[in-house]
Amino acid sequence: MDARALKIEAAKVALSYVEDGMRLGIGTGSTAEEFLNLLAEKVDGGFHVKGVPTSEKTAHLCVQLGIPLYSLDEMPELDLTIDGTDEVDGDLRLIKGGGGALLREKIVACASSKMIVIADESKQVETLGAFPLPVEAMPFGLEATRMAIAKAAEKLGLSGEIALRQDRDGPFETDGGHYILDASFGRIPDAEALSESLNAIPGVVEHGLFLNIASAAIIAGSSGVRTLTA
Repeated sequence: MDARALKIEAAKVALSYVEDGMRLGIGTGSTAEEFLNLLAEKVDGGFHVKGVPTSEKTAHLCVQLGIPLYSLDEMPELDLTIDGTDEVDGDLRLIKGGGGALLREKIVACASSKMIVIADESKQVETLGAFPLPVEAMPFGLEATRMAIAKAAEKLGLSGEIALRQDRDGPFETDGGHYILDASFGRIPDAEALSESLNAIPGVVEHGLFLNIASAAIIAGSSGVRTLTA
């Protein structure tokens, strides 16, 4: 199966965790979109959920598909969040943010009793870091923030390009009006230490290391679908 077919298989399994009437955090990205398409079919058949989207893009798609939406302020405690991931290791540590929604994704995930990520097998890694780590930062003082990130990484034995993410019109801007720095550190042996160091930098709004957040990862591969649990 190709990557999209694998994402659909993982999304089917994730859908089985969603119960009628749930308060559901809804992720962002291509894998989350496959889940949304399946969820919409159930909603069209009378299934009830209350969805909280993690991005404006996801919100627009939910409206198109007829999935009822609420803000996190209206519904600040959620039962479950279903989202994709850019990387996941054997301890359910994640790198997220490839789609640029990492701040809202983390807020929604942490407001949920459980978070389940869905992915194809290419996203499972032994050690995080092959995928560049997204760091959401304030536009003000961006170069100072970038330098502080580089210095913090160096203390942990990490190095590599820290590039400002671009789109067609210039710097990529998140839904919150921030920029994203993609840090190509390579292998990250101590994700917890890096997370702590990044959290201490004033210009860093949030980073894409999701640690001790996911409850399970549903991973589809050529040999079938596996579920990793914490």
